[in-house]
Amino acid sequence: PAGPAPPGRKAGEARRDAAALRRRLLDEAARVLAEEGPAALSARRLVKAVGASTMAVYTHFGSMPALVRELMREGFDRFQSRVEEVGQGSDPVVELAGLCRVYQEFARAEPDVYAVMFGGSVLAGFQLTDEDRQMGARVLRYPRDAIRRCIAAGRFRADADADLLVRQLFVQMHGLAQLAHAGYILGGYSPDEVLAGGLRGFATAAGDDPDAAARSIASGLRGR
Repeated sequence: PAGPAPPGRKAGEARRDAAALRRRLLDEAARVLAEEGPAALSARRLVKAVGASTMAVYTHFGSMPALVRELMREGFDRFQSRVEEVGQGSDPVVELAGLCRVYQEFARAEPDVYAVMFGGSVLAGFQLTDEDRQMGARVLRYPRDAIRRCIAAGRFRADADADLLVRQLFVQMHGLAQLAHAGYILGGYSPDEVLAGGLRGFATAAGDDPDAAARSIASGLRGR
C-alpha cells in the first residue's frame, strides 16, 4: 500500500483546493449578479451554492465588500481585454469608434458588474474607493491615446485637449450605457444609432471633416 503523501504534496493540494473554492465563490457571485441582480447577493447565498461554510467568504476575501471589490477588479480585467482587442490600425478615428463600441458591448453583456464598476450599484456594504476609481480611470488611457493620434494625424484640431475630450467622451458613453440599460432610448432611434450620431458629433466638434468622420465611425462600429 502507498504510504502517506509527502507534506509538500498535501500543502499543494490544500492550496489548489483553496484557490478552487475562491474561484467558485467569485463565479457564483457573478452569476447571481447577472441572473438575479444585486439584491440577491449575500454571503449565505454564495456559500450555500458552492457547498461551503459562511467562514469561507471571510477566509478568502475578508468580507463581502472585499469579495465584491475582487469581482469588480475582474470586471475591469475583462473590460480591458475587450479594449485591447481593438488595436490601433492606420485610422485613429476608426480606433476611437471601436473603443466606444466595445464599451457599449461590455455594458450590455455585464450590466450588473458594470454597475458595480462605475458606482451605479451599492451592494453588500460595498462602496467605491479612490483606488477603485483609478482602475476605471486607467482604462481611459486607450481612448485618450487614440484622441492624441487623431490630433497628430490632423483629424482633430491641433489645439484639442485630449484629456478634456476623453472625459467628455466617457460621460457620453456612460450616459448612453445607463439609459440604454434602463430602456430610456425611446422613439425612432436605437442605442447603436444614438452611439453613431453622438460619435459623429464628437469627432466633428473636435475638428474632423464630417464626411471623413462618418466613414471612419461607421467602420469602427462595424468592427473593422
